[in-house]
Amino acid sequence: MEYTGSSYDGDHKNGRMEGKGKYGFPTDTKYEGEMKDGMFHGKGTLFFPNGSKYDATWENGIAVEGKYTFADGLEYDEPEWLYCDGYDRRFYTETCDGLKPAGRSQLTNRIPPRDIPEGCYDTGDGFYNPASRVIVDYNQKFLRNADDDEHDWIIKTCRKGWDEIAGYQPKPDL
Repeated sequence: MEYTGSSYDGDHKNGRMEGKGKYGFPTDTKYEGEMKDGMFHGKGTLFFPNGSKYDATWENGIAVEGKYTFADGLEYDEPEWLYCDGYDRRFYTETCDGLKPAGRSQLTNRIPPRDIPEGCYDTGDGFYNPASRVIVDYNQKFLRNADDDEHDWIIKTCRKGWDEIAGYQPKPDL
């Protein structure tokens, strides 16, 4: 584990992780639950650094049944997923607490929205700097490098850390 940056605190059998335990990934994701022969097996939960979690039943390292819960408490339910569909684009907090009065836009599901560093974008799991093409989490820890597809998606869809004039702009003299 010292070579991968992972950690484990829990039961062992024949030198393998087996029984109840806590496994830590180098990405700060943590697993708490049952293990068998060095793999997730039985009931267990993955806790993600952004505050979300995945409760699941595992068989030999594979989730066979589970439920994802976002950091704000919204539970993902695939057959009945009504949040942010083609007809209702409200944030979860707006669904629970109602829309804000006119003139008070809600830009993100987080109130108040995060301050984005100048020149960067908010990707939902961190900040993206298009100059370095690096995404860091909200604590400024490295998450990943953006490939060309992700870079293009971020530039087109994510919130910017600066203002742009969107009103009337006269044509330049030629």
